[in-house]
Amino acid sequence: MESQQYNTPEGPVPQTTRQSEMFANRIAKNHKHLAKWAKNNGIECFRVYDRDIPELAFALDIFADRAHLQQYSAPVMAPGAQRDWLAAMHEAAASALKLPRPSVTLKQRQGQSPDDQYRKLATRTADFVVNEGGHRFIVNLSGHLDTGLFLDHRQTRALVGSLARGRRVLNLFCYTGSFSVYAAKNQAAATTSVDLSKTYLDWAKRNFDLNGIDHGRNRRIQADAVRFIETERASRDRYELVVLDPPSFSNSKRMHGVLDVQRDHVALIRGCMELLAPGGELLFSTNLRTFRLDAALADLPMEEISAQTVPPDFRNRRIHRCWRVKGP
Repeated sequence: MESQQYNTPEGPVPQTTRQSEMFANRIAKNHKHLAKWAKNNGIECFRVYDRDIPELAFALDIFADRAHLQQYSAPVMAPGAQRDWLAAMHEAAASALKLPRPSVTLKQRQGQSPDDQYRKLATRTADFVVNEGGHRFIVNLSGHLDTGLFLDHRQTRALVGSLARGRRVLNLFCYTGSFSVYAAKNQAAATTSVDLSKTYLDWAKRNFDLNGIDHGRNRRIQADAVRFIETERASRDRYELVVLDPPSFSNSKRMHGVLDVQRDHVALIRGCMELLAPGGELLFSTNLRTFRLDAALADLPMEEISAQTVPPDFRNRRIHRCWRVKGP
């Protein structure tokens, strides 16, 4: 593939050169439009490119004055040619954004397992702070596979904030606690954030501190969320708002069994419904692109709100799906 050329009036152009020019042009065009939209809406972190060109399977996100470039698949080439090709795409993205190349973090996601989001990629990495909707979050573009803030849930976080006032909020599989931050800063009565990872719960604590959140009313619990649901059902604690955003799949050794959201979502949702106080509600979300809601849940008043929660900067409108479920 690396030897292919394309003819122009000026002569043959190598494929890598052609593709890097296409990539840079598309990014520059998207960024010009989206940067204006982001500024007008007070948005500092947003998606610029999302596999717009099928042969260039990348996602590119802006995080303030830096960028995060993720490669999902690569063309079949000899290893040396592939490294050169990837370097050219990296340079094209930086050039289109008018950023120095070190400010654009490159990651390769092909072949990664879902649990790799918990694996450290570097021992010395740089945290920095971004702003979103009047809230501040610590992100790190190089330390882990994910950054600490999922941009596709920007509007879901705002929805949680709007629903949280005066309510006890349970955030399951809480990651770095961004839903809890929105809830706490919008006068939730209390929040409970549950995750299996101490790393991410510590990150959530730093996000709480950054936003001046009182830890007394906003607890963090290190636990298998599936087990937590089971034990919490036996307690008297109930919640007016439950956020359930599980990974698509996890076989962490620290978990009890294996989590498969397609197989397990019925039990998870029904378990969460038992944790709702009268008048409470559940927000359930998944990023599994092949997800199908089980007919066994047909008796629940589930309203799909994906169109409301997927941000306009995401070209892939199926980046996640989200449901709102009213309790008893």
